[in-house]
Parts: sequence; structure tokens; C-alpha cells
Amino acid sequence: MKQTLPRVVLIGAPASGKSKIAKMVAAELGCQRIDTDKVIVAEHGPIANIFDEHGEGAFRALERTAVIDALKHDAVLSLGGGAVIDADTQHDLSQAHCVLLTVSEEAVALRLVESPKRPLLRDGLAAWKALVLEREPIYRALADQTFDTSHRPLEDIASQICAWIRAGYPEESGTEGDNQQ
Repeated sequence: MKQTLPRVVLIGAPASGKSKIAKMVAAELGCQRIDTDKVIVAEHGPIANIFDEHGEGAFRALERTAVIDALKHDAVLSLGGGAVIDADTQHDLSQAHCVLLTVSEEAVALRLVESPKRPLLRDGLAAWKALVLEREPIYRALADQTFDTSHRPLEDIASQICAWIRAGYPEESGTEGDNQQ
């Protein structure tokens, strides 16, 4: 049986909607929201600058610290897409309730145009596809629930996540059913 550290942790590829949906879920549940990327930016400056000045390793160390702290709170957490690559974070998340947000290549192409500040996606869609291919097995292994954000209103997905939380995080039977519309 999993511990109840945070109410829910949103994981998934860059531009899958984690930050926006976390904000909606926290508002609907009336609880705290913690976005680890926003915590890092508030404490250390823009993520792109951290990458450029100190490298990805320095950013991942800051990210790990932000995740450790965030997991101490009863909140809706949204993690940066690469937070799950850390083995210790994977272990910590195995004790939490994780929601994987997925997004199609076609849908993310539009989102990436709107968000050019992501340092690992400077090469565009090809870079995104490579990251997803590498990280997807980790995302899937950690996920208790999966929702696709490609075509449905994010508000609807947030409401479904809230319903799942209110129902006590019921286990899935291994299929994504209605979540993948």
C-alpha cells in the first residue's frame, strides 16, 4: 500500500500540461500546489540560464532538492519532465500517487512553438521525441493513472483527476480506458 505523501504528483513529458492541470486540480481541491520548476526559477533564476551557465548536472541537482522538499507537503505537485530520470526520485515517487500526462506529437508541436524557453527542446520536435522515447518507460512504471492531454480540455482532465483523488486513488486495471480520448 502506498503512503499518502502528496495528494498527487503530475509527471510527464515537457509540454504535456502538468503545470496548468496542477493549478486547476489544486484550486478544485482547495489545497496547495507546488511546481518544482517554478520553485527552482524563484530560487535560482531561469532554467535556461542554469543550463547555459552551469550545465544540466547542476540543474538536476537543484531539481532533486526541489522534489525532496515538495514531497514533504500534502499538495498537488507538478514535476519537470526530466525529474523522473533520477533513481532516488523514482524511488520516492514509487511511494506517491502519480498521474502521467501524455500528449501526442501533433499536439505538442503547437505547444512547443508557444514555449521556446525549454533548454532541452531547443532543437524542437525531434528533441522532444527523443526525450519521450527515453523517459516513457520510467513514466509508465511510476504512473498510477494516465490521462492524455492532446485533444480534450485541460479542465476536463483536471476534474477527472480530482474525482480519482476523491475516490481514494483507485487502482487501474492496467488500461487507460476513458482517460485516452
